[in-house]
Amino acid sequence: MSTDEKRFNELYNRAYSKGFTAYTEFLNMQEQSDLAKTCLPCKTYGGYEGAERVVAAFGDRAEKENFPIACVKISPVSSKFADALTHRDYLGALMNLGIRRELLGDIVIQDNCGWLFCLEHISQYIADNLSRVKHTTVTAQITAELPASLCVQAQVREIIAASLRLDALVGAVYRLSRKEAAQLILHGKVFINSRQAEGCSKAVKPNDTVTVRGKGRFQLVQQLRSTKSDRLVLEIKM
Repeated sequence: MSTDEKRFNELYNRAYSKGFTAYTEFLNMQEQSDLAKTCLPCKTYGGYEGAERVVAAFGDRAEKENFPIACVKISPVSSKFADALTHRDYLGALMNLGIRRELLGDIVIQDNCGWLFCLEHISQYIADNLSRVKHTTVTAQITAELPASLCVQAQVREIIAASLRLDALVGAVYRLSRKEAAQLILHGKVFINSRQAEGCSKAVKPNDTVTVRGKGRFQLVQQLRSTKSDRLVLEIKM
C-alpha cells in the first residue's frame, strides 16, 4: 500500500469512527488514481464541475457546497500594460508567496485574468499578499464569480475510431497517430475514471471519462454505428 493510500484510509477511518467529514488537500491526477485504487467511498470536488485537481471528502455529510474551497480572482490593475499571463506565471507567483501546491487547485485563465481555486484557509492570505504576477501589478479578490468558460455545456461530437482500444480512441479524439497516443499512455499521462491507464489495449466503455494531461478530457457516450470499412462511429462529450 502506497503512502497516499495509507493516508486515505486513515482519513476514511477517522471520518466514520468520529462522525464528521474529513477532507484531503488538493489531489493531482496520480493521487486521484491512488485514491480510486482504494475503492473507499468518498466524494471529490474541485470548485467546479470537471476540475482536474480535486479535494476528496470522507463522511456521510460530504456535499459540494460544504467543501472548504474558495475562488480568488486575480486581475491586472491595468490591462493596457499587462503581460500576457500564463498558467505558469500565476502558479510561479503563488509559489513565491511560500504556498504549497497541495493548497491550490486549478487556475483557469480567461481575458488575461486568473481564477484560482484554493483551500479556504489560504484564500485571504492570497488576497492580501498577491500583488504581482511576472511584471504585472495585480489585485486578488475572493469571489463567487466564475469565468464564462466554466459555465459552457460539454460539446457533443461524433468521431470515427478503429476500435474502442484506449490508444485508438485517444488518437481519434485528439487527432494523434496511434504511436503518439501510445506514448502518452505509457508515460502515465492518460487516466480512465481518475485511474491511471496501465496499457494501450484497455477497452473504453460507455460513460467512461478519459483524461489526457495537457489536452483535456472526454466521455464516451455511445457507439452509434459502423462504417462500411468496419470503423466505429462514436458519440463523445468533450
